[in-house]
Amino acid sequence: MTDRNAFAEVEAELAERGFTRMVFELDRIESLLDLLGSPQRAYPSIHLTGTNGKTSTARMIDSLLRAFGLHTGRYTSPHLETVRERISLDGEPVSEERFVATYREVAPLARLVDERSSEPLTYFDMTTALAFATFADAPVDVAVVEVGLGGAEDSTNVLQAGIAVITPIGLDHTEWLGDTIEDIALHKAGIIHSGATVISAAQEEEAARPILERCAEVGATIAREGSEFGVLRRAVAVGGQVLTLQGLGGVYEEVFVPLHGAHQAQNAAVALAAVEAFLGAGARRQLDIEAVREGFAAASSPGRLERVRSAPTILLDGAHNPHGMAATVTALQEEFAFSKLVAVVGVLGDKDASALLELLEPVVDQVVVTRNSSPRAMPTGELAALAAEVFGPERVEVAEEMPDAIEAAVALAEEDVPGELSGVGVLITGSVVTVADARRLLKR
Repeated sequence: MTDRNAFAEVEAELAERGFTRMVFELDRIESLLDLLGSPQRAYPSIHLTGTNGKTSTARMIDSLLRAFGLHTGRYTSPHLETVRERISLDGEPVSEERFVATYREVAPLARLVDERSSEPLTYFDMTTALAFATFADAPVDVAVVEVGLGGAEDSTNVLQAGIAVITPIGLDHTEWLGDTIEDIALHKAGIIHSGATVISAAQEEEAARPILERCAEVGATIAREGSEFGVLRRAVAVGGQVLTLQGLGGVYEEVFVPLHGAHQAQNAAVALAAVEAFLGAGARRQLDIEAVREGFAAASSPGRLERVRSAPTILLDGAHNPHGMAATVTALQEEFAFSKLVAVVGVLGDKDASALLELLEPVVDQVVVTRNSSPRAMPTGELAALAAEVFGPERVEVAEEMPDAIEAAVALAEEDVPGELSGVGVLITGSVVTVADARRLLKR
């Protein structure tokens, strides 16, 4: 059997566990990891939660750690093109061969756990166990691990990491985490364990309170954006921005980050503080500025205001909740001078589509609504009706399939534009799945 076939077989077996099935309890993953010899204890970890910015921040942390010569493992979700993206070694997705080999080690033990449990392990439980086993085998010097959903009862919370990172908290996944920012923060603060160092982005007061209470309860130390670290200055630059960051160990100047938006500057400040805390920088010790610059310059975050075409410019952005979309819209206004912008929007059925469309309306000339490939996608008719309320029917087009939606958006963007196409653009947004579908078509 070819490796290709073996990998496809493993993907199919994983998918049988139900890609979106969620069971929030740690007993099963703990049993599986015990049978595997507790691979998650083989290396120190940096654990990230929050509503928005987790993946970008995790990728920046990973890039910085590698600039300091460390071997890294990174676990993030969801993936854009292949499940292998979730498990990276030294910044690259694991190979198909390694993925299959690790799965073959883990699968028989997973079946044992399934037989003993009322519910089988989930897809996310399995990928988490695969990541931790991959990192132990590599071996890595440090693992950078993003929570799947919430915190306290997320499969990754078996780590009890020494460094817990909390990116900005907003309303999302309310059906699982509660209807208030305070409830959501309470869940997310569950990744803070005894004696940990917590690096927190600036939070609304109702999110800050549960985080501080949890720190007091378990004896954790907290560094907060705006108090101990933050963005001092930022200037838009070609392909990104140049930052001056206040770190835990001093001021870091002339730091180029090839990502767009004030939210990415904030993510960079959080990433730097996390790496400083991990490497032991502080009041009297600053990290090497050249290594910091090198780490940030090499950072990337696919699907986050990612330019995949020019003339017209096509941007992909995975914003899928109001907090994320507000950050995207601000970045579009600050950093892209479009004379005309058309959005392609596809959202999942459980998202606040009206709020996303209302945030987009002032910066977008027309919108093409479509449906992404998720079984949870909002039907186009429903999304079109919401869009018509926000934009007015004359500014809304409908395309059932992504290739048609992109084609329609490009045609609309280029319409009535004399000669030069440099000022026109297409933004594809509304869900990570929408971005993944478009990316497969556009990134050749």
